[in-house]
Amino acid sequence: MTAAEDDDTRDDIADDTRRAGIQSIEVGFRLLQALAASPRAMMLRDLAAAADMSPAKAHRYLVSFQRLGAVTQDAVSQRYDLGPFALQLGLAGLNRLDPVRKARPILSQLRDEIDQTAGIAVWGNHGPTIVHWEESSHPVSASLRLGDVMPMLNSATGRLYGAYLSRRQTLPLIERELATRGTVPLPDMPVSLDEYDAICADVREHGAARTRGGVLPGINAISTPVFDANGHLAMALIVLGAQSVFDAEWGGTVDRRVRDIARQISSELGYLDGNQRAGQTGQTS
Repeated sequence: MTAAEDDDTRDDIADDTRRAGIQSIEVGFRLLQALAASPRAMMLRDLAAAADMSPAKAHRYLVSFQRLGAVTQDAVSQRYDLGPFALQLGLAGLNRLDPVRKARPILSQLRDEIDQTAGIAVWGNHGPTIVHWEESSHPVSASLRLGDVMPMLNSATGRLYGAYLSRRQTLPLIERELATRGTVPLPDMPVSLDEYDAICADVREHGAARTRGGVLPGINAISTPVFDANGHLAMALIVLGAQSVFDAEWGGTVDRRVRDIARQISSELGYLDGNQRAGQTGQTS
């Protein structure tokens, strides 16, 4: 065999190896897929069944995933859930989305201009998920963190997604919150699907959502939609602050400015609002 033929053989073997991959990684990954698809933590038997493997086999993979931080196990319930490293991967992926990259520097300017805490939320596996925060000079005493999922019923961001996403996507989350809201609802908390639908209709009418002391007592929030080129909700811009210093009125300073920013980002993503579409149609007719 010549040297050239030997090199070709090694290249063929390398190509076959790359194509073959590592089967054990692909098998174990099914457990992470099952956890990501589940709305809640899972028992070992259910997780193993979802990944199509025996509980004993699943447990061996889960031990390694726990060591790597990809999976956690609750000490009391013994249920498994995605771990901190899985969350870091998810947030890294979400932050690499073009809409988020475009919005971050503009959001920083908005924060400086209105001096209110501003953030970005996108739709994740478990609902509206916080992927970016810009703290104001007087940060709110909020317990929100990157990766937190906002409730559908009583957060401005949850209501925004409830208003603009298809009910097929949002209904399971809405129904679960309605079923677990407790016997004493929080202020401004809808207690039925009809009440929630009325709130969503109001959000669409105003083109934004707001809460006054909803999720966080003493905190006002406005959540405004950013649309992509197809007219789909790409993300939500959030501004929030203490009720004593935050103007939550429609048409107020905060509302007007965050709408301007949302329109700017939507335009950069290729979105045409009704007036722009009409103008474009007139130019081409």
